[in-house]
Amino acid sequence: MNLLNFQTIAALLVFVASIATIIYPLRRRSALEHPESIELGEAFASGIFLGASFFHMLPDSIRGFRDVYPALSYPLPEFICIAGFLFLQFLEQFVPQKERLSQSSIPYVFALILIIHALAEGAALGLVPTFPEALMIFIAIMAHKGSESFALCVLLLRHQLPIKRILFVIIFFSLMTPIGILLGTAVSQFKMSGSVLIEAIFNAFVAGTFLYMSTLHHVRFHHHDASVTQSRLAFLSLLTGLLLMGLLAWWA
Repeated sequence: MNLLNFQTIAALLVFVASIATIIYPLRRRSALEHPESIELGEAFASGIFLGASFFHMLPDSIRGFRDVYPALSYPLPEFICIAGFLFLQFLEQFVPQKERLSQSSIPYVFALILIIHALAEGAALGLVPTFPEALMIFIAIMAHKGSESFALCVLLLRHQLPIKRILFVIIFFSLMTPIGILLGTAVSQFKMSGSVLIEAIFNAFVAGTFLYMSTLHHVRFHHHDASVTQSRLAFLSLLTGLLLMGLLAWWA
């Protein structure tokens, strides 16, 4: 199987996984449960995203900018990376500010954050040049995509949104990663004018979003009530994902 075929299949599987996980909450209208296995899977995914940010996306961006602007002395890739990091942090600052944000707006802001991240991770999968790296990012996406879709659906249900609107938001969210894969693949496959610069900008921005999702976002939404053993297992899961990406970078 070549890389392009794998990316196409990955886009379909990610979409199906996102849709399939909302069936239970829609049928049961139940409160969100977050079992330990999901916590460990998301920690593993965070490790992969952290490794992808530092071992793949940012270095590739730096090389791309050097190819386009050999005399560039300003750390522009790092600046764009920080911009991606701060952009997601800026969005997430609105979620807990209930006194500034109306209750009805909270689920939409949360959905917007997830949609932007889904688009970024899809672009990352589309941009990777090797099959092993694509496989690892795909595993990381699948490790948390279902729980994100599940959590978003339950949040929308808790705010008593109409079912048709919930389905629209979930389907839109589910399409973002496949669209990101398509955009990333288009940039990497078609050597159009300026494609190297576009790919370098994409890589730097995605690296920043990955860095945020695997650090501040991960700490914010996990481990608050976890036992010592569970926290250690989660850290080991994160470390495993990080080391796997490090090994892939060394091997590739």
